[in-house]
Amino acid sequence: MSRTPTKRRGPMGGHGGMGMSVEKAKDFKGTMKTLWSYLSNYKFAIILVAVFAIGSTIFSIVGPKILGNATTELFNGLMDKLQGGSGINFGKIGEILLFLIGLYVVSASFSFIQGFIMTNVSQKLTYRLRKNISEKIGRMPMRYFDGQTHGEVLSRITNDIDTLSQSLNQSITQLITSATMLVGILVMMFSINWIMTLVSLLILPISLGIITKIIKKSQKHFKAQQEYLGHVNGQVEEIYGGHNVVKAFNSEKKVTEEFQKANEVLYGSAWKSQFLSGMMMPIMNFVSNVGYVAVAVLGGVFSIQGIITVGNIQSFIQYNKMFTQPIQQIAQVSNLFQSTAAAAERVFEFLDEAEEDQTVENPVSIINRPGDVEFENVKFGYLSNKTIINDFSAHVKAGQKVAIVGPTGAGKTTMVKLLMRFYDVSGGAILVGGDDIRRFNREELRQMFGMVLQDTWLFNGTIMENIRYGRLDATDEEVIEAAKAAHVHHFIKTLPDGYNMVLNEEGTNVSQGQKQLLTIARAILADPKILILDEATSSVDTRTEIRIQKAMDNLMKGRTSFVIAHRLSTIRDADLILVMKDGDIVEQGTHEELLLKNGFYAELYNSQFEEAV
Repeated sequence: MSRTPTKRRGPMGGHGGMGMSVEKAKDFKGTMKTLWSYLSNYKFAIILVAVFAIGSTIFSIVGPKILGNATTELFNGLMDKLQGGSGINFGKIGEILLFLIGLYVVSASFSFIQGFIMTNVSQKLTYRLRKNISEKIGRMPMRYFDGQTHGEVLSRITNDIDTLSQSLNQSITQLITSATMLVGILVMMFSINWIMTLVSLLILPISLGIITKIIKKSQKHFKAQQEYLGHVNGQVEEIYGGHNVVKAFNSEKKVTEEFQKANEVLYGSAWKSQFLSGMMMPIMNFVSNVGYVAVAVLGGVFSIQGIITVGNIQSFIQYNKMFTQPIQQIAQVSNLFQSTAAAAERVFEFLDEAEEDQTVENPVSIINRPGDVEFENVKFGYLSNKTIINDFSAHVKAGQKVAIVGPTGAGKTTMVKLLMRFYDVSGGAILVGGDDIRRFNREELRQMFGMVLQDTWLFNGTIMENIRYGRLDATDEEVIEAAKAAHVHHFIKTLPDGYNMVLNEEGTNVSQGQKQLLTIARAILADPKILILDEATSSVDTRTEIRIQKAMDNLMKGRTSFVIAHRLSTIRDADLILVMKDGDIVEQGTHEELLLKNGFYAELYNSQFEEAV
């Protein structure tokens, strides 16, 4: 069953903030180029986003200048009234304000439209990427998954694509609006007064110098915070997962002390990083306020001299306050783009992984193919420089029950992986029905096999749906017949909803033995020619084992069966026993023949018998 992976978290203190340590892509340019190739399918929509974002920003930028005109009209009317004139022209002021409201309505509408379009683009892109990854998983070799944790693979579909979706949605529109706003505000400020604009711009180098110093100091603390946040999360997850073991060995005090040490380091680094990053806004506000004072004094002087109007001073101060906003947003967008590139890179790395060939030229058919299997001088190693199966040869007739036995690490499960082409042999060949399995299309080859494993797999759904997974087009009657053959029908009928009972996420509302019987029913329904039973009874009690054994006997009738077992007492009736040691078949024969040889099998069997006694 799937588990929800632990989400990858960024440093505390918000997402994409200034001074934050963010995960960076190894190849930023290459990743963004690949991302753009995906986005190019939505080129027209992105152009529309840009147009509406620019339009929305321009309309909002013009607002303070128009509001300044209203202020100037009010001021002039007041001055005129004091001099005995007609006074304030409220009609004209009303017209200006109505026009301003209209501009803001248009600006908000444009912003809504561009947000709607960009959300649509980002969700379509993430839908496509999730679909591509889902299809890719089916084409990936088992070698890849054996080298990766399940959480790592799942994080590509969940965390990385979610990060990509959110940051992409924010970053593109934010970059367009921030750049437009920055240019637009500068134009409006220069249009009011170029001297006041230059005074305002002098504040920028001071602000940037302070920010750079703070970032340099806080960066190392953010990195330490990120590292120890991972340690703390890992400890919590590990201890929670093994809570019973911790309690059984009275290790609560020890694990609490270990957690406390990591938590103290996290506290120290988090405090310093948050404090330093929190200093930025107050310092920048102070510097900005100094700039406002300079602008206000200068504006007052120019107003007295009649160079600019009172309304223009008000507009300029508003623009001056707005000017730092797009700069901060662009800094945030740079972090967002780093997050976007890092997430996209991990997704594209997965999509670029080597795939196994699913089809072959002129494939042989599985129709009416007998179930005999032959291993011809098979050689194999998971690593190219380390062979674990040296020279494996055996012939299994159709319908025979073959047991594969041997100590842990002898290569028993590896043989099953080779048989189903989860891996390909390094040398020799495996033949099914007289043809090399490499001449079959993988999907068709695997239709010939049914598997019942030690680790049962049931998904969140009804019992009927779980059994039907063996053959999706099976009728309810066929599912019930399979359950009867697996000796699990009576148990299912005792459940509150019978075959419609929903198994929970971990399948914990049925016992281990019952789960095993359900997987056997699923295999019976699939009606494969060749069966693989891997330690199917190792984790159940003796009474349940007898029921499972009866179900498996029904399952194996008329089928070629490979049984991997540690309990040698369960495979005494096998037609052929292959005894493996260090990757080779050291003995083969029936149970009686192997005991008479008094070799390695006899040694294994007698040691188990002695342990039982």
